[in-house]
Amino acid sequence: MTDSKYFTTTKKGEIFELKAELNSDKKEKKKEAVKKVIASMTVGKDVSALFPDVVNCMQTDNLELKKLVYLYLMNYAKSQPDMAIMAVNTFVKDCEDPNPLIRALAVRTMGCIRVDKITEYLCEPLRKCLKDEDPYVRKTAAVCVAKLHDINAQLVEDQGFLDTLKDLISDSNPMVVANAVAALSEIAESHPSSNLLDLNPQSINKLLTALNECTEWGQIFILDCLANYTPKDDREAQSICERVTPRLSHANSAVVLSAVKVLMKFMEMLSKDLDYYGTLLKKLAPPLVTLLSAEPELQYVALRNINLIVQKRPEILKHEMKVFFVKYNDPIYVKLEKLDIMIRLASQANIAQVLAELKEYATEVDVDFVRKAVRAIGRCAIKVEQSAERCVSTLLDLIQTKVNYVVQEAIVVIKDIFRKYPNKYESVIATLCENLDSLDEPEARAAMIWIVGEYAERIDNADELLESFLEGFHDESTQVQLQLLTAIVKLFLKKPTETQELVQQVLSLATQDSDNPDLRDRGYIYWRLLSTDPVAAKEVVLAEKPLISEETDLIEPTLLDELICYIGTLASVYHKPPSAFVEGGRGVVHKSLPPRTASSESTESPETAPAGAPSGEQPDVIPAQGDLLGDLLNLDLGPPVSGPPLATSSVQMGAVDLLGGGLDSLMGDEPEGIGGPNFVTPPAATVPANLGAPMGSGLSDLFDLTSGVGTLSGSYVAPKAIWLPAMKAKGLEISGTFTRQVGSISMDLQLTNKALQVMTDFAIQFNRNSFGLAPAAPLQVHAPLSPNQTVEISLPLNTVGSVMKMEPLNNLQVAVKNNIDVFYFSTLYPLHILFVEDGKMDRQIFLATWKDIPNENEAQFQIRDCPLNAEAVSSRLQSSNIFTVAKRNVEGQDMLYQSLKLTNGIWVLAELRIQPGNPNFMDLELSLKCRAPEVSQHVYQAYETILKN
Repeated sequence: MTDSKYFTTTKKGEIFELKAELNSDKKEKKKEAVKKVIASMTVGKDVSALFPDVVNCMQTDNLELKKLVYLYLMNYAKSQPDMAIMAVNTFVKDCEDPNPLIRALAVRTMGCIRVDKITEYLCEPLRKCLKDEDPYVRKTAAVCVAKLHDINAQLVEDQGFLDTLKDLISDSNPMVVANAVAALSEIAESHPSSNLLDLNPQSINKLLTALNECTEWGQIFILDCLANYTPKDDREAQSICERVTPRLSHANSAVVLSAVKVLMKFMEMLSKDLDYYGTLLKKLAPPLVTLLSAEPELQYVALRNINLIVQKRPEILKHEMKVFFVKYNDPIYVKLEKLDIMIRLASQANIAQVLAELKEYATEVDVDFVRKAVRAIGRCAIKVEQSAERCVSTLLDLIQTKVNYVVQEAIVVIKDIFRKYPNKYESVIATLCENLDSLDEPEARAAMIWIVGEYAERIDNADELLESFLEGFHDESTQVQLQLLTAIVKLFLKKPTETQELVQQVLSLATQDSDNPDLRDRGYIYWRLLSTDPVAAKEVVLAEKPLISEETDLIEPTLLDELICYIGTLASVYHKPPSAFVEGGRGVVHKSLPPRTASSESTESPETAPAGAPSGEQPDVIPAQGDLLGDLLNLDLGPPVSGPPLATSSVQMGAVDLLGGGLDSLMGDEPEGIGGPNFVTPPAATVPANLGAPMGSGLSDLFDLTSGVGTLSGSYVAPKAIWLPAMKAKGLEISGTFTRQVGSISMDLQLTNKALQVMTDFAIQFNRNSFGLAPAAPLQVHAPLSPNQTVEISLPLNTVGSVMKMEPLNNLQVAVKNNIDVFYFSTLYPLHILFVEDGKMDRQIFLATWKDIPNENEAQFQIRDCPLNAEAVSSRLQSSNIFTVAKRNVEGQDMLYQSLKLTNGIWVLAELRIQPGNPNFMDLELSLKCRAPEVSQHVYQAYETILKN
């Protein structure tokens, strides 16, 4: 009879009966009773009352019974910690049992009992098991150390278990080595600063030897550990690659992907001229192709990883296009992923094959797949110029099918083809216009409107077409409204006499009747442009558009390099770094590929690599040149300016007669009424009153309150820290801090000469950084710096230097030169030195902006034990240019609504909730909203620094 009988019981007084059976003298009866207890526990009944009786059954030689008791113990020890102590003696005893299975079982269970009181009793038995003669016990004990570290890290360090674990890496048994590596990696991950896995060529050699004899999970642990090692030169990298390559033919796909990760990482260090490099490329293709013959779920994971590999090294799979052709029975998620990779591999050599496939896919039944296939045809046209002609005719054939969603996708991609190849395929516009009425998706409507506006001079009835869209202007999505506004302004600039009414109508719809700030702003800009300088308007609106690049959806290079280091993990499936989806206190370490060796072909540009930096100590935080701070700095500003920042005008828009006769010059003559009283000037650019309508989030009733701002007392300045120790700079010690006073930023330096010779000829230079910080004047040390002399200097800074995104964002790399040498160091500047003085936002605008920034951009933080009340918090923050827009009290909690602005024009909005804790200290909850969410973490750090110092 099976064990199912234990789950079918309906007796009353069951606990009492079980208690009697557990205390029975007969072994069989005891065993049956424990099975019934485990069965009850499994289905969710509370059998914790039987704890002492079950623990008594531990004293047995029967392995099966012991396992059952241990299972019960793991489940209930947490809720009955005092009882669990009764079991400690048995653990200690079992750890000395002659049977290694029982010793290992005891250690495994010890690790699973998460009760603080017990942990210290378990140290002795664990120490013995780590040195046990049986490898099975040692490998179990290794994992137990990691579990114990999770419960009480300090105890594990004090007891010296970490050193024992490191010794196990040299163990003779490969499974012990693998588990020791797994345990150390786990511990190192939760404590990134501790240098636990101190890998060197000797330990790497031991790991590679163990690799051949481990189980598959052991191999994965070892391979993942190898991937974190940086070889000292290309020869070592090659020898590791040679020893890892056999893992590519393993039956387990996880082992294959881990091996691919190690090889992809170390290939960075190999010169492309090496014969071995070519051999390795050839060896990588077959295992990846083999992964695609697995079941669909595994195929999907493999395809997501291949997508990354193809972006990094397309040459690996360039001859394997056919395996990515879609099968009729592939699930949709596999089809879409294959399609993506097909486009990445498309080239002149295989484009004919690819297009034939794509045309076939476009007649499938699955709507999502068909859309993606039509898009893919457009991407091929943009990627492979020779195929553009063919792609356009294929798209026209598809438009003739009149299938609604096919037509819409085709129009969206044809817009991109026009951008890539101007004045080449415009003859198809007539066909596109025939399908205008069938468009119902925002993206397709926006694309069609763009085409009509851009080529208005070639379309006779362009004004009628655009007017037809205007009728339901307020029902359109923002994307369509913005596109329509621009298209009509383009049309007006091309045919001014015929479309004056149309342009007035759209400008008034966009500015007076709309509550979308983006649309309103664009409307006002066009209005002012047209009214003040029509020639400039033409230059701006009808400017030559840059050609679009072939791959618009490539992953940004630094992120791609990081994701390559996570091949075979969840990050490679999400295509996001772990920090984006792993929550909790674990420090997620940013990984990056090793730098290319000198023998390889990519030479660094002089401004990314300081010439004097010794290669070993070169700061590895300088990102690649292409990694500009894309979204972050262009969000509110457009491309960063290289000249001094323009003074912001304080004149309200409405104060200027926006269309006072400015259109006349555009239209040649002066018809009556333009610029006269009949022409409507737009109102002042304030937020419409209806934005104050109830929001439900409590922000709406902000506006009947006092602002609660304090007095000005100067921004917080951190104490000086040593940035460059004397031993690293031939006797020159540099310490410093950053200050902001009355709108100017300075770097306060203290230079000390600890050498035996005089120092002269000082100069300073900054590497490009996230906010364009640069010295505003030379570093002036007026007299030579004698031995043991110290000099204090305040170096003024500005923010008009070159911009490049740094990791972390507030990292600044500095080079200082004197008569002895050039020295390099990097330091982190506090973000509040970049908070500008005009960062106080109007209340109505604050409310509108808060609503307008998407919720996913909101970040929450906690500031504990702040020694200030609401009034003092507001005052302290204002002195560092964080302005309180409004203040209110909700159920005894003070709420401050604040705004600040960075030097590059990015606004950050904050809601600060002050919870009274004990009398002297407050707990603060900070919510930040910003269009560039990567700034939020650093703004929070600024808040914490300012409020706690």
